Amino acid sequence: MTDIDLQAQTSVEGTSERLSAYVARPSTPGPWPGVVVIHEAFGVDDVMRRQADRLASAGYLAVMPDLFTHGGARRCLWATLAALKKGEGRSFTDIEAARAWLVDADDCTGKIGVIGFCMGGGFALMVASGGGYKVTAANYGVVPSDPDGALAGACPVVASYGGRDRALKGAAGKLEASLDRVGVPHDVKEYPAAGHSFLNDGPAGPRWMQPLLKVTNVGPEPESARDAWARIESYFDQHLRAG
Repeated sequence: MTDIDLQAQTSVEGTSERLSAYVARPSTPGPWPGVVVIHEAFGVDDVMRRQADRLASAGYLAVMPDLFTHGGARRCLWATLAALKKGEGRSFTDIEAARAWLVDADDCTGKIGVIGFCMGGGFALMVASGGGYKVTAANYGVVPSDPDGALAGACPVVASYGGRDRALKGAAGKLEASLDRVGVPHDVKEYPAAGHSFLNDGPAGPRWMQPLLKVTNVGPEPESARDAWARIESYFDQHLRAG
């Protein structure tokens, strides 16, 4: 597990200056399928690194670009969210740089998936139709404003939401209905006991925010997380390892 200078290792133009990424490699012999990991709104922290490590332990070469490289979460969050809403911008270029790095990696099979958490879940849905991914895992990600247009032609989608997530009420049903309409294979599930960020294995974000996050149902829910990870790993196995 290591941090790399992603900008220096990819030919993709227009990335964030000095774009960095966290890379987690399996301990088994490669080559391995690749997964682009898109972090939540608190950035590349220890919780997100452990999510990438978990994917590596399952046999995937995981790379997580730091979408806040240009100036940290405080300076970059709103610009990154604006890019997500618009569907274009430097954040998407940075994500593409991570995918291109996997394509060029000698220890990657060339089969690549994408997984996102929170803000990253929204990005995972937005890049699902670009043709570069075999499977998308979107975890409590905002549904695109024009879901049918954004998801037409998308790769298979596995998505997980929390029934106690106040900010994304009804998102699971909205996403599933859209995927049904555009004919994209999918597995969408809402967990009644879970809130936002329920796949995290510990509290994320600044310490001063912890009381507020707890009150607003943001944080781990281990039982729901176990089931969600089982579904994600099953989908990834099916679409990144088969054949």
